[in-house]
Amino acid sequence: RLHGDLEWQRERFRVHIRASRESGKPLIIHTRSASEDTLRLMREEKAGTDSGGIGGVMHCFTESLEVAEAAMAMGFYISFSGIVTFKNAKELQAVARAVPLERMLIETDSPYLAPVPKRGKTNEPGFVRHVGEFLADLKEVPLAKLAEATTRNFRDLFRIPVQE
Repeated sequence: RLHGDLEWQRERFRVHIRASRESGKPLIIHTRSASEDTLRLMREEKAGTDSGGIGGVMHCFTESLEVAEAAMAMGFYISFSGIVTFKNAKELQAVARAVPLERMLIETDSPYLAPVPKRGKTNEPGFVRHVGEFLADLKEVPLAKLAEATTRNFRDLFRIPVQE
């Protein structure tokens, strides 16, 4: 979101993507008001699973549906925080409706951005349920279905086996 010469930040992002490829760990990307640059660098550095990269998650997502679709096409998940529950987040809510459960994650982004009905309080991981409940209502699916999908997505992304 800074103005001026951002080459330093772009180069750090390239290094971050390369480290993901070398380590086999998924990328966690938070882009804000820089989606064109972010997507371009992701493509150039082959961050997506579509080009041999590891993929990852667009964390605390607040961008457009077009950005979400581009990221999902590269094999990324889209993660929604408490922001999606805010009254003034109608555009983001439309994006959340369109993101398939198979590509969705939920989060709190603690200690900020507490979801409604906890808005204004210090956010905590336990509040993730409110994000899930809101998204289940928004997508008109049972909460259990959303929870199952987002849990499976989390396990798949971070390669965490299900323990029987």
